[in-house]
This record gives sequence, structure tokens and C-alpha cells, in this order.
Amino acid sequence: MKELSKISIFNNCFKNKNVIVTGHTGFKGSWLSLWLKTLGANVRGISLDPITHPSHYKVINLTKKINDRRCNILNKKKLEKEIISFKPHFIFHLAAQSLVNKSLKFPHTTWETNVIGTINILECLRKIEHKCVGVIITSDKCYENKEILRGYKEDDELGGVDPYSASKGSAELAIRSYIKSYFSSKKSKVRIAIGRAGNVIGGGDWSEDRILPDCIKSWSKNKKVVLRNPESTRPWQHVLEPLSGYLILAKNLNQNTSLHGEAFNFGPRENVSRTVIQLVKEMSIYWKNVQWDIKPNKKLIESKLLKLNCKKSKKILGWESNLNFQQTIRFTAEWYKNYYKDKVNAEKISKMQIMEFTKLARANSLNWAK
Repeated sequence: MKELSKISIFNNCFKNKNVIVTGHTGFKGSWLSLWLKTLGANVRGISLDPITHPSHYKVINLTKKINDRRCNILNKKKLEKEIISFKPHFIFHLAAQSLVNKSLKFPHTTWETNVIGTINILECLRKIEHKCVGVIITSDKCYENKEILRGYKEDDELGGVDPYSASKGSAELAIRSYIKSYFSSKKSKVRIAIGRAGNVIGGGDWSEDRILPDCIKSWSKNKKVVLRNPESTRPWQHVLEPLSGYLILAKNLNQNTSLHGEAFNFGPRENVSRTVIQLVKEMSIYWKNVQWDIKPNKKLIESKLLKLNCKKSKKILGWESNLNFQQTIRFTAEWYKNYYKDKVNAEKISKMQIMEFTKLARANSLNWAK
């Protein structure tokens, strides 16, 4: 789809550059890899096999479009070989154990993957001798959750109750330590920044214990979806929203040394936060004969309110979210409807949505899209 490169909003920043995406077989990683590929980047994906079947990675046939490598980020020796040999100009680290409920079942694996895995990436960055930008992705759950109405700012206290949240907060401490200890010199050719985002939705997500995938998996089989906490509020955003933030951050970090070591939030605007039941009802507009049951599960550790304050990203990077709530749901619903109608067109649907997202950003006169 040649038109994608013509409407690039990144000024050829990634064109012909070597870019590594860890976790490229995951939901966010596969969308990011596809977007980078459309921007002309030479992409190497480093990850384990996809954990869901189907997966966005497989349905868009990503393995034939990028340099696809299988490597556990806990295997430091192999990881170093895969990264150093590629001579990357950019690294986006997304590989993680990202499910809260899974972290409760497998805390050791979660801590090991999210903390030691991140440290292994940082160790690899220490070996790079050419200019390289590293964007390390953590989570909105890295913050100590105090149900703050104003939204969490980048300098708020880190923490977390469940193993996933706590491991992400700990990973941030490790990142800060490495930046201060090994990358603080002005002579360092490696620049690192942190991206934080919350719940994302969008086509191609079939993860466990997530409301939209649960809806799609149930409704595609004409079954009821079970809602655990219908009144929980989340800052729902389409997957392309934070990915645009990661790309803008990488672009700016490549040009501006003052961003080295900084963390940035990427979340929706205030009026996009909705309850689970509001989300489900909006999705039901696009599906026939949908039904749901409400069965509260008090054993699950889930925050009632999670909200990011993104003023820093807007002020320094010129970034802000692009889609309103209705557009976010429309993008998501249309992807799945097209997929279940014609599965071979998943790649085409994904590229078309990247294009539409980009055009909307320009039409909305967003600073980052100029």
C-alpha cells in the first residue's frame, strides 16, 4: 500500500533504519512492527511464539514481512547476539508478561520476565557503540494506585499490588539505575526513554481476561459474554494511540538529547474514560443479537480507576490522542467484523486503519501529525 509512505507523519525518521521490536508477536508489538514496516524501516522482531490463537501477528502474516527471530529475553547470550548483530538504530522493548491475572498465578515468571528481561535489554544497549535510541515500554500500572482523579503524572510514586504492577514499577527503577550509572555521560551514543500506556483495544486482540477479546470470542459464537466488574472505569484507547506516542517519542529522542532518561504517559483524553458496561453497549451497536451476564468476581484484584495525566507528552512532544470514544470503538468493531467476514484481508484492514488514523491526526491538526 504505497499511499501509506506518502502520508508519513514521521519525516522519514525510520526509513531504511534498522529497528528492533521485542515482543513483536504480541498484540501491540505486531501492530507496531507493521506500522514501522509501512514507514520503510528494516524491522527485526525478537519474541517468543504468539500466546493466543488466532493472533494479530499470524493473521497479518508478519513473519514474511520482517526479520523474524525467536528468542526469550531471559536468554541474555542469545538476545545480545540478535541485537548486536543487527546494529539497530532504534529499539522498542515491548516484550513482557502483561496479564494481571496470569501474574497472580505465575508471579516468579512475571517478575523474571518483566525485571530481568528489561535488565538484559539494558545490558545489550551497553554493548552498542553507535547511535541508538531505546524506547522501553512499561505500563500505567507501574504507579502506586491511589485512585487519583487528576490522573497519574510521570513523577508520581511507583508501586503496585499484584505481581504484574509491582514488577513494572521495579523495572522502572532498574531503567533509572542503568541510565544514571551507564548512560549519563554526554558522550554516550545510546539514548533511552520510557513510554507508559494503559489498557488498549483494537482489532486482532484475542488475549485472555480482557473485556473486548472476551466479547468478540463470545459474540462470534453467538454466546453471552460474562462481565466481572461492569462499573470499573478504564481509559480505553485504540492500540494505534500509544504506538503513535512511542514513535513520536523515538523520533524526538533521536533529535533531542534532553529527553534522555525521561518517562512519558500516553493515554486518551479525559472524556474517553468509560465504564466496562458503557464500552460493551457501544460495541453492541456493531453486532447483532449480543447479550451479556454480570457475574462479579471479588477475588480478582482490579483497580476501579486508572487514569494517566498526559500533559507532559503534549507539552514536550506535542503528542495527544487522536480518536474519540466512538471512533475508538468503530475502529475496533470494524476490524473484527471484516476479519470474521474475510480472514485473508486482515493485513489489508490493518494497513487501512493505520492510514485512516494518520489522516485523522492531520485533519485534527494535532501537533505531532504536522
